[in-house]
Amino acid sequence: MSDLRRTDAVLLLVALVWGSSYLSAQTATAALPVLLVLFARYSLSALACLGVVAARRGGARRWTRDELRAGVPLGLTQAAVLVVETYGVAHTSAANAGLIISLTIVLTPLLDRGGHRGAPPAAFFAATGLCVLAVGLLMSGNGFHAPRLGDLLMLGAAVIRAGHVVLVGRFTAGRAVRPLQLTTVQTLVGTALFLPVAVLDLPTLVHADPATWAQLVYLALFCSVFAFLAQTWAVQRTSASRASLLLGTEPVWAVAVGVALAGDHLTALTGLGAALMVSGTYWGQAVERAHRAAPDPAPPSPSLPPPTSPPVPPDRLEKDSACPTAPTPASPTTTLTST
Repeated sequence: MSDLRRTDAVLLLVALVWGSSYLSAQTATAALPVLLVLFARYSLSALACLGVVAARRGGARRWTRDELRAGVPLGLTQAAVLVVETYGVAHTSAANAGLIISLTIVLTPLLDRGGHRGAPPAAFFAATGLCVLAVGLLMSGNGFHAPRLGDLLMLGAAVIRAGHVVLVGRFTAGRAVRPLQLTTVQTLVGTALFLPVAVLDLPTLVHADPATWAQLVYLALFCSVFAFLAQTWAVQRTSASRASLLLGTEPVWAVAVGVALAGDHLTALTGLGAALMVSGTYWGQAVERAHRAAPDPAPPSPSLPPPTSPPVPPDRLEKDSACPTAPTPASPTTTLTST
């Protein structure tokens, strides 16, 4: 498998895990407050990351300055995505939430303007538009509603999520940033953020039933530790726009998990939406790959000024003016003689 295909496969696996996280989060938040679930998710993730770091030897345990500088803002943006997205889903329909959050795949290339090639071609945006239409079909079973607070929150989550993907690429490009150390910093930042608001509900967390703890462990180890590590590793090896397209297949996996585990029914519209999502994703991949692989345009060559005679020194001018001008030789003529 080529490096490009391997990176794509990892991103698709991340999308699958995140697609399954909706069912796990729904189960966990039915038993515990939202902020308490987020605190448990981050704290368990931090413990797992710290354990892996501690098991390593020598300098692998240390954090570099670049990892700390990137991990703190990325931890803040990642936590902001989870908070805004969770409360947004609570105040709007699943259809509106899924459609609006899918705008991430359109917003990411708009924000990802740091590359030397500039904005992607128009065909890339056509592919992302097809993906947005696909999500609309996937979520159309629950109907649409007029914009409300939850819709605005989901729009904010889409913007933050797109910015987070772009920042991962910019903060790690050209730097010795290890995904494990970076993910550990992000989980520690999220734990510190949610601890003050969850400390009063910690007894409820301790007495949660085994099924709830199983969902929390899955959210922490798979949907956080693995997903954050894999996303950072993959974005370092591809572009933020390409990663956003692959991660945009998340609604397809959410539908598949819902049908397989939650007993949801797959309608004709959701089947069509899944097909359009896959088609739009692969179309966008091909356009973006060709855009990055195209040779850089050659800079225009500067126009050369017309040749000029070298300047004549003043002494030469004086010398030339003192010399008499040589007579111009007469042109030969033909003398006609009479015979």
